[in-house]
This record gives sequence, C-alpha cells and structure tokens, in this order.
Amino acid sequence: MNRDEVGTDRRRWLGGLWRLTGAALVMCVIAAAPAVSGTAVASTTRVWSWGQFTGDTPLPKPLLSPEAIAIPGDLSAVVQVGSSNSASYALLADGSVWAWGLGNHGELGNGGTQNSVKTAVRVQFPPGVRIAFLATDAMPADTALAVDTNGNAWGWGANTNDSLCLGNDREYNTPVRLPLTDVTALAGASGHALYVANGAVYECGSNSFGVAGTGSFRQHRSSTPVEITALAGQHITAVGSSYGNDAALTTSGRVYMWGLNSEGQLGDGTRANADVPVAVTLPGAATQIAVGGSEPDNGQTVVLLTSGLVYGWGNNTWTQLDARGPATQDTPLQLATPAGARITALASGGSTIYAIDSAGILWSQGQSRWGQAGDGRTANASAFTVVASGMAFISATARNAVAAQRT
Repeated sequence: MNRDEVGTDRRRWLGGLWRLTGAALVMCVIAAAPAVSGTAVASTTRVWSWGQFTGDTPLPKPLLSPEAIAIPGDLSAVVQVGSSNSASYALLADGSVWAWGLGNHGELGNGGTQNSVKTAVRVQFPPGVRIAFLATDAMPADTALAVDTNGNAWGWGANTNDSLCLGNDREYNTPVRLPLTDVTALAGASGHALYVANGAVYECGSNSFGVAGTGSFRQHRSSTPVEITALAGQHITAVGSSYGNDAALTTSGRVYMWGLNSEGQLGDGTRANADVPVAVTLPGAATQIAVGGSEPDNGQTVVLLTSGLVYGWGNNTWTQLDARGPATQDTPLQLATPAGARITALASGGSTIYAIDSAGILWSQGQSRWGQAGDGRTANASAFTVVASGMAFISATARNAVAAQRT
C-alpha cells in the first residue's frame, strides 16, 4: 500500500466514523467491540489490549484485534498506559494503577502470582501513595516501574539482574520504594533500567552490549544506581529502553543512544556497539522518542520532530520502518506516515511501530505474527494500518500493545 492508498483508506474510514458518531451512542465501562480487520472501531470503552504477552508460563492465545480490558470503577479518568513484555498497566487520575497479563513473577503487583489476562487488578501500593506517572517506553522484563507524586520511584515484579537498584535480584509481588528521589523519567527492558533522578541519569542491572553507558563493555551487574557521567549537564526530558540499548532525549531535542547496534539501533551509521551515549544526527529537534526491540536481531527507534515529521532507524526486516528500505537502516530515515495525518504520539514494540494522529486514529506498521499490528490478521503490515479510533495513549513492548481513549 502506498502513501496515497493509505490516505484514501483514512478518508473512507473518516466518512464511516461520521455516520457512526451521528447516531446516539451510550457510553459504558466495558464493551465487547473489537476492531474489525482493516477498519477502525469507534470504541465504547477506554482501555484496549492486543497481541501476546510473553513470559515463562503457558502463554495466552494472541489477540489479533484490540479487546476491552475490565477495570473496576470509573474509566473516565485514565491518564496513562504502560507495558512490559508480560503485563500492561493503566494509571487513573486518582493515582491508582491497574494491571493485567501474566503474574507469575509478581508483575501485577497485587500480592499474588496468578495471571489475570483480561481483567485488571489493582496494584497494591502502601496507603497514601499516589502515582504520578508510569514508565511507558518501556519496563524491564516481567517488572514494572512507576513514580509517585513526591518524585519517588517504585518497582515490582521479577527484578532481573537487580534492575530495581535494590541490591538484590529477588522478586517483589507488591511495589517497593527504590533508592531514587526526584525522579522525572524512567524506562527499562530485559534486565536493565534507566532512571533520571535529581537531574542525573542512572542505570541499574546488566551491562550487556555496554547498555550501562558507563564506558565499559565488561559484563557485570549494577545492583545500585550508577551514573552515566557522559550525560552529566544534559537536561534529559525523556528516556527509552529496549532489549539491548537505551536512549535519552534532551530538552533541546537532541537524541542520544547507546548499547546494542547489530541492526543499526543506534542510528549513527555504524554497526558497532557503544558503551557511552552517542548523538543521533537528525534534521531537526525531536519532541518524542520511542525505542523498541525484544531480541538481538530486531529493534527500532522512532522519533517525532517539532516539524511533525517522523524519523526511524534500526531493524526493518518486517518493514516496520519502510517497505522499500533495506532490512537494516543504520541512519535516520523519514517515515511515510499516513497522508493528511498529523502524528502526536508514538510507540515501538519488538518489531512493530505505532502512531496516534491528531484525530485520535491509531495506526500500526510492521510485524504481526502474534497480532501485534492489531488489524485482525497475522500478516505483517507493510504500511501504516488503522487499528482503532479516539485514542490518546499508546504503549508497546515485545509482542503486545495497550491503548486508551481520550477522556
């Protein structure tokens, strides 16, 4: 499908949406209205999940289209969603967090280890703790991250390689406060995590491929926060993480990346891993960054520029960046976003990317073997494909994605 064909599909869909919204709609908490293959759905619920959770338990059947997630209470105040490989999360305006997916490592945060794939359970923070934001891009393997209204970081779940900075690698079935304060951004993947605290950038967990960013490829585990001194003095506004590499976005719009680079994930024109942050050359300042990748042979990064253009680099085996491009894109490439769409939000999974435009239309592109494209098929999406309508938030990890409607 070329750019003009995508634009034609979008115009046809918008006409159908106008006819739909002209009818009387009764809003309810949960609706069984999954997306139809190749078309968008005007959702009557506010939280949707699709793809397949991954972990070391028998895996649930993949969801090829977005399905409603049951969250008790009023869903009108969903303010953020987040994801790890094995679970997804929704933050409500009252500061509560709800989780669903696999739970065998305690990643649901409710004190147990049972799965709850389609019904959300409340994450059990200590009394009086209200969460301000979640890590959305993304979270360590089988582990979750959040920050409360006082700037304290919290974590729960597998804690592989002590990515929670607690001096051990034990599992936590309920949230525990981490030794970091004044936290303004955080992310993680696999067995490592990245934190921006008191204006500095810290890493905990493994150093595979130099992902600790401290100037060494030596294999080790940091069980307490280690500062990435190469970023000292930079004003970091957002961070991202994937299987083997991390990224940081500055307030001036500069992007830095480090770690695994076998598929061009660092965007610096080489295939050499980097043990310190390297700057990515872009044609303008970036306002958003989304880092994906779940294995050594996948992984891609997409950024939104202040100009509204979207650029990406890294693995392109599943045409997640460009159907005409090479399997590996080691420098930033302008992506062919849907004609007439102004992109406002991005996400990047293992080998699939996502975008939300100013009309609330959610698009996907890339691999869909486990339904992660969300269009009802397992065929790869070689161009941006409509997933759903009315969306404001998106998060994706290995093979799964979660989105929430506008409130």
